Amino acid sequence: MAMRNLDAGRNGKEAMLKEIPKAEIDVMELDLSSMASVRNFASEYTSLGLHLNILIKNAGVLSSPSKLSQDNIELLFATNRIGHFLLTNLLLEIMKNTAQKSKQEGRIVNVSSVGHRIVSREGICFDKIYNEASTENCLVLLISFPSIGLDAAIFSLFGKYMTKNVQQGAATTCYIALHPQVKGMSGNYFMDSNIAEPSSQAKDAELAKKLWDFSLIITDRK
Repeated sequence: MAMRNLDAGRNGKEAMLKEIPKAEIDVMELDLSSMASVRNFASEYTSLGLHLNILIKNAGVLSSPSKLSQDNIELLFATNRIGHFLLTNLLLEIMKNTAQKSKQEGRIVNVSSVGHRIVSREGICFDKIYNEASTENCLVLLISFPSIGLDAAIFSLFGKYMTKNVQQGAATTCYIALHPQVKGMSGNYFMDSNIAEPSSQAKDAELAKKLWDFSLIITDRK
């Protein structure tokens, strides 16, 4: 488990071991709002020589009022988009190698929200997200798109509801990560373990490409 709060991670580990004593669980530090933390985590994970079949990206924040990360990126965008983007790219070769050696498809799951439907018509304000000289930022609600050009993985977005209990909330995540029925699928949005229709902006290939290129520029700067 990659955790920003190691104490919370250790407590979670202890709780899971009480339920499943033979489970093998490691807790590692990762703050997705910091590109340095993401790079340190990826480097440490790589040095362990572990395989990686499934990557579930579940971390997220809602920053209101808008704040800047330590990299001078709007905090919500830094955590919910840039951190996940950088982490995936840094771990992708491990996932590809694992898939080749294990002969099992790798899967990457992006946990999103029905909140992606509540976004301004302008979408992402690229000129305001990254600003080293000013605190003026654009609050970004549209944070994830089906990813472009990455092999050996499944990219899925799905809604989660605050009214669900733990088991219900985790059901779609586990279904996408583990169920053979989704083998070979890529770029789909899931809700309640079924393929659903995302917003029109989430299906905008031109906007997705712009976001992809913009993310590359930001992560290459640091």
